[in-house]
Amino acid sequence: MNVHSLCVAARPLRRPAAKLELTTVMTAHSPDFRPPIQDSRQADILQAVRTAFIEKGFEGASMQDLARATGMSVGNFYRYFPSKSAIVAAIIERDVAEVERDFAAILTLPDPIEGLRAAARKRVTDCECSDDGQLWAEMTAAALRKSDVADVVCRMETAVQESLLRIIAGGKGLDFETACNRYAAHVELLMLLVKGAGTRVELRRPRLAAVNGPDLIELILRTIDRVLDEISNDDVKV
Repeated sequence: MNVHSLCVAARPLRRPAAKLELTTVMTAHSPDFRPPIQDSRQADILQAVRTAFIEKGFEGASMQDLARATGMSVGNFYRYFPSKSAIVAAIIERDVAEVERDFAAILTLPDPIEGLRAAARKRVTDCECSDDGQLWAEMTAAALRKSDVADVVCRMETAVQESLLRIIAGGKGLDFETACNRYAAHVELLMLLVKGAGTRVELRRPRLAAVNGPDLIELILRTIDRVLDEISNDDVKV
């Protein structure tokens, strides 16, 4: 869950926006997108696709490889996912739904900003034992080459950025526009830190990982704390 420099989400949000309906946005901007399979196999199918991408890479995994991984015929697989961009859209929509549930729970806490701190710390420390970093590294690389993938990824990150700003607005008793104007850069930095923690697990060299890994994680966590402390201690007048 994170921002890349190529993404339109990196631009600060300056006015309230309606809650993104990701399926609608993706359909409008990805002509070959189809809604994900809505049956009991959906989770298994998308998990199989994620695993295939991690094992073979986004470019290395053919549509035949992906169909085989899910146990579907190639023809049936194409009916649901006519392109890799459509698969990315389905994976992202599922991930965003999970993130939005987590964010909704944080907003119900007595101190949403402290809830956000705990969630961010957990996400960073969990990166060490998760394959998500490799998947997002693959998607980031694909987004640099393919505009349709970049569009889907950037719109997901915009949705996450808006949700984070709503948590901050709720925690400080601010309206959304004020939170956007004041804390958009803070949110972007938080997203970059979490994304970097995940993707660097796959990109770093093993020898350096053994030496620097724990210290780097602690430095990332301290930086997250400083960013959130600055937000919490900011005496903004409304």
